Amino acid sequence: MTPKVYIDGHVGTTGLRIRDGLAAREDLALLTLPEARRKDPAARRERILEADLAVLCLPDDAAREAAAWAEEGETKLLDASTAHRVAPGWVYGLPELAPDQRKAVAGSDRVSNPGCYPTALLLLLRPLIDAGLLAADVAVAVHALSGYSGGGRPLIEKWEEPEGELLSLPFEAPYALDKVHKHVPEMMAFSGLRNPPHFVPAVGPFRCGMRVEIPLPAGTLAAGCTGKAVWETLHERYRGEAFVRVIPLADPLGYDERSLDPRACNDTNRIDLHALPHPSGHVLLAAVLDNLGKGASGAAIQNLNLMLGCGESTGLGS
Repeated sequence: MTPKVYIDGHVGTTGLRIRDGLAAREDLALLTLPEARRKDPAARRERILEADLAVLCLPDDAAREAAAWAEEGETKLLDASTAHRVAPGWVYGLPELAPDQRKAVAGSDRVSNPGCYPTALLLLLRPLIDAGLLAADVAVAVHALSGYSGGGRPLIEKWEEPEGELLSLPFEAPYALDKVHKHVPEMMAFSGLRNPPHFVPAVGPFRCGMRVEIPLPAGTLAAGCTGKAVWETLHERYRGEAFVRVIPLADPLGYDERSLDPRACNDTNRIDLHALPHPSGHVLLAAVLDNLGKGASGAAIQNLNLMLGCGESTGLGS
């Protein structure tokens, strides 16, 4: 029987791209609602209970409400909000996180899609902590740059509003400097870090794309650990992964102004990981991904495929 999928909140930034990614598939039946009933709680509840799997692309409170409706039936849930990312009973939907994570996602009926920034941080740091190259109690700083679509419709409208002239900015704009970012809890829950990272996010004058940089001073690494060892650890962890590419280590290190373009993975479900050694022994980790691809909608389709027993790469391309 063809699985039925309902996207609750399909007109939002993430939901639209998920719908576009599923629309042409013949192995799924995409349930919808008439525009006039799209926000009707009773209609939404009915569709959720009718579906084999519902994708929640909603604000956190609305996602919690929809999840409660699903308890009345057997619908599987994939939540793209932050509401359930560290909630008991929910599996964290980053299949590449650990050797057994893919199996956990495939076997769960409650999966929380990861955040875009945490996806990068976790895939960079978790293997190093697991391997003992980086101590769990280390204090790390994270500089993250995202396209303005990462803030959803309000931020898109703010940046594209002509009078504000934000798209002509010749620099990035840091934000949330006085707040604990909503993604920090999942960074802590799944990285192995014991201390919260100093997370400094910024928005750039481009719609999609993301670059996350984590400098590792030589003193934070295990004795004798080199940049090559860091690279080898990442390379070995993600060997054979379809959507994680560890960029080859060059000697001498070669790069130019475009080597870390935050838009390099746009319109894909790929994340590129870099380990860049410094002569002093320091190592710069960097990740590039599409904040709406592997950082949101692409990851959701990947998880949906696992939860429904479809081929994990179905509908995702590269």
